[in-house]
Amino acid sequence: MAFVITDSCVSCGSCAGECPVGAISQGDGKYDIDANSCIDCGTCAGVCPTGAIEQG
Repeated sequence: MAFVITDSCVSCGSCAGECPVGAISQGDGKYDIDANSCIDCGTCAGVCPTGAIEQG
């Protein structure tokens, strides 16, 4: 199951730079994870300063 970014996202971009497959991009007001590209590695969740990324 892919990771998801909740509304706690502050759009800092930390996660996007760490994603090894480039599945994270800027959306409207927060970043979004492309579920079809996400490999469930959890790297993004580990670098999120607000804990806004969780396994969906």
